[in-house]
Amino acid sequence: MSAPTTFPTAADKKTSLPLDPRTFDRALSCVHCGLCLPACPTYTQTFHEGDSPRGRIQLMRGLAEGVIEPTASVREHLDLCLDCRACETACPSGVVYHELIEETRELLNKDAPLSFQGRMMRWIFFHVFVHPTRLKLALLPARVMQKIGLYGLLRRVGLFKLLPIQLRKMEQMLPARGRLWPRKLPAMMPARSAPRAPISHDPKRLVAFFPGCIGSVMFDKVNRQAVELLNACGADVRVPRAQACCGAIHHHNGAWEPARAFARRNIDAFVGAGMENAPAIATTIAGCGAMLKDYGHLLRDDPQYAERAKLFASKVRDVSEVIAEIGLPEMKHSQDVTVTYHDACHLAHAQKVTAQPRALLAKIPGVRLVPLAESDMCCGAAGTYNLTQPAMASDLAARKIEHIEATGAPICATGNVGCAMHIQSEASARGKDVDVVHPVELLHRAVFGGGGKGARGE
Repeated sequence: MSAPTTFPTAADKKTSLPLDPRTFDRALSCVHCGLCLPACPTYTQTFHEGDSPRGRIQLMRGLAEGVIEPTASVREHLDLCLDCRACETACPSGVVYHELIEETRELLNKDAPLSFQGRMMRWIFFHVFVHPTRLKLALLPARVMQKIGLYGLLRRVGLFKLLPIQLRKMEQMLPARGRLWPRKLPAMMPARSAPRAPISHDPKRLVAFFPGCIGSVMFDKVNRQAVELLNACGADVRVPRAQACCGAIHHHNGAWEPARAFARRNIDAFVGAGMENAPAIATTIAGCGAMLKDYGHLLRDDPQYAERAKLFASKVRDVSEVIAEIGLPEMKHSQDVTVTYHDACHLAHAQKVTAQPRALLAKIPGVRLVPLAESDMCCGAAGTYNLTQPAMASDLAARKIEHIEATGAPICATGNVGCAMHIQSEASARGKDVDVVHPVELLHRAVFGGGGKGARGE
């Protein structure tokens, strides 16, 4: 006769990582049906239950209830999560998984053991990436070497292969061309006159624009083209000067207080610029958009900002949503090119924006839009994930590039700068001739003419 099953008692429990009860309820709604498994990038690579959403939920419940300890193995399974939110799209029970993983990471990171390299990377993330001026200064030597032709030589002789893998990945993602010192967008850009589009003084066409920190430096051309497109659509665009990083890098790396500080600063910046009545806050960056739309949750317990955060978040739109709503101007320049489209996770799964980018691309004269297999499967970029988990990120990029090649399309469009940099750099490292662009770039060419490479720079 077998011994009766016993469950841990309070005396048996280890040190717990208590989740907010509202967050813990998210875990309780999981019915372990397994429909999330084929949607999870890490599970489909490793086929390990601990690398699946439902497996991680069980680990997080165990940590919260104090029945398991945050061992190295547990941390590894949780750290390997991309927080891509594909499981949320697949889940029939409506589990809001990202709240669980993000809060658990915040609790774990309070006493997380970090190597010297880990501390260095976090310092770069928190003190360089999120400050555009510092990032421009950090990139300036590389940009100068690019201009004089030295940078390409250093790459060819393999000097950068001596760097630690995270720094090597960072170097690999640097676009081959770019401004020495990217310019800030003007604070105000009025709608263009005919023949591009008729001027409209409809207040609904006032658009606030969020350029992002990394986006404003690495992809300043995309932001500038987005604003020109919005102007051509008849929108008056304003860029509040006091805005800062959206807070996503801190938030996804478990540093919530700095993320909240950035959120408050951005809300104040838009109100201070008189944009509180603007119907839309547009961004070209899927990761930023998802974070901005989450301000209501991030500041839900702040008595001074809770309601303002919800109002702010309700106005955030991806640039494709805004352009689709306002209406495209006349597109006189045919492209004559085949294009495929990759769904950035934080656009498709976090913001549920999938139709608008495709509809806009399909309207471009001459563009043949072909479907991409696993278009909404994460490419491995996931914010800073490709720097902290380079092996898994590289494997997922290889899988994505294989599907892109299968379409026969020379151009892949995607609505997130992180995806563009990651896919482009991984393709280049593999000798694959794929041009990764933002949909805005193709739309801009159709309206204004011109060409150029996308993620490879100007």
